[in-house]
Amino acid sequence: MFHFQHLPLSPPYKTLQIYTSLNLHQTIRLLNRVAGVVHDLMGRLCNLCACLDRKLKSVKASYGADNRDDNDELDTHNLFFDLRTLQIATNFFSDLNQLGHGGFGPVFKGLIPNGQEVAVKKLSLSSRQGLREFSNEVKLLLKIQHKNLVSLLGCCVEGPEKMLVYEYLPNRSLDYFLFDKQKSASLDWRTRFKIVTGVARGLLYLHEEAPERIIHRDIKASNILLDEHLTPKISDFGLARLFPGDDTHMNTFKISGTHGYMAPEYALHGYLSVKTDVFSYGVLLLEIVSGRKNYDSRLGGEKADVLNYTWMLYQKGKMLELVDASLTKCNGDEAAMCIQLGLLCCQQSIAERPDMNTVHLMLLSDSFTLPRPGRPGLQGRRANFTTTGTSAFTNTNTNTNTNGSSTNTGIGKASGGNSFIEDYSRNSMSVSSIDEGR
Repeated sequence: MFHFQHLPLSPPYKTLQIYTSLNLHQTIRLLNRVAGVVHDLMGRLCNLCACLDRKLKSVKASYGADNRDDNDELDTHNLFFDLRTLQIATNFFSDLNQLGHGGFGPVFKGLIPNGQEVAVKKLSLSSRQGLREFSNEVKLLLKIQHKNLVSLLGCCVEGPEKMLVYEYLPNRSLDYFLFDKQKSASLDWRTRFKIVTGVARGLLYLHEEAPERIIHRDIKASNILLDEHLTPKISDFGLARLFPGDDTHMNTFKISGTHGYMAPEYALHGYLSVKTDVFSYGVLLLEIVSGRKNYDSRLGGEKADVLNYTWMLYQKGKMLELVDASLTKCNGDEAAMCIQLGLLCCQQSIAERPDMNTVHLMLLSDSFTLPRPGRPGLQGRRANFTTTGTSAFTNTNTNTNTNGSSTNTGIGKASGGNSFIEDYSRNSMSVSSIDEGR
């Protein structure tokens, strides 16, 4: 058996041990120095970043809010849907998924990967909108957020295809219920009054509270969608007009909308203002109370036009005869207020019409005394041609006749009569120009 002894280290091993110990101490000192330098550099870098951040904020502020749109590209990047995603969501745009067809093209119900139901509007390939205009519209609509406006979720632009993706509302549009004697039973008076106030609130937002003043130009029953609780949401901003700055009105040759709802100064002379929407709202208000369309030739004579008939009843002190006979219960005071308010909104004098802020206050206040309405604007409600009003969510067409009569409203005529109606882009949100149409 071998026995090992612990022998003392020879001089070379002692030397190696001393050398290693010295290197360790030197390495620690070197690392401490490096850490100090790095710490100093990090401090300087943090100060530099803070300085650059302050400078960047200063530059952004100097450019103003109008130039922030260039930075919105990053915000909207994730709001573009792939065509393939929407094809799968709508079962390749199956007829079974089609909700309706409007002037802009068909609308389909879809189910996107996160389980959300959506409404996909396929814009007509003949639309005059270019990619830049379409993108600008999407960015603008994304800034408009209100409980009484339909929400835009995103869009799709691939090749010639351009689509808008909206929230899906299961109860379609107001006209689907209101003008059907069987379905209108689900719209009791309380629900109708909620719709009246909701639409007023949505218009007030567009006119006074949105980032820029917006005139819808096509307020009508088929453009008021209803959610699962029958809460109204204004939809179809295809004809909407943006008023930048403090502009409140303009004259235009491009007269777009639906006759029967259009204000006479706009239908005949192209004079556009917030009071144009107020007039349309007044007609809609009378439709909701009466449960009938604004013009029904089957009724004949003085009853055919709801505005003319309401004015006649008001003069005779028989306003409540306008109330929908299918309503089993109705608050008479609220109904009378709505009828009188509808007439105030439809006055021929633009200056005498209330703005939407006043309308909203009148609806909410129990102590508000409504003024007597003046003569309604009956001119230009029917023309010597027929326009087609379509609802993309009801799959029905409504023909509205319009009239070629003229009126003296004290407004310089901007167009050569009311025979020129251009429904040129059902999905273009355009910026108004004071020089347009001159």
